[in-house]
Amino acid sequence: MSTERIRELLEPLPSCQEKRMFGSLSFMVNDKILINVRRTGELLVRVDPARLTELLARPGVSRAVMGSRTMTNGWLTVVDEDVDFWVETALEYNDKLS
Repeated sequence: MSTERIRELLEPLPSCQEKRMFGSLSFMVNDKILINVRRTGELLVRVDPARLTELLARPGVSRAVMGSRTMTNGWLTVVDEDVDFWVETALEYNDKLS
């Protein structure tokens, strides 16, 4: 399951926290949302908006929608089993925000 894999990948980071938000589980690093595991198994991933076109070209990736609102640049819904890639990509952007 992706939740366990995300925990394994983020465990070495002292600033990692898990919080319930959006009706599911969010992983935060440096007090910023990194990735959210939705009840459906989809991931809500915060990425560098400069990479949006490249990342949207990957299979199983779309702009995130919350309710009836399409999220602004940098938020993606991911139905991709490559959790390692998405955690790494989200961490790269998170580092830029810090």
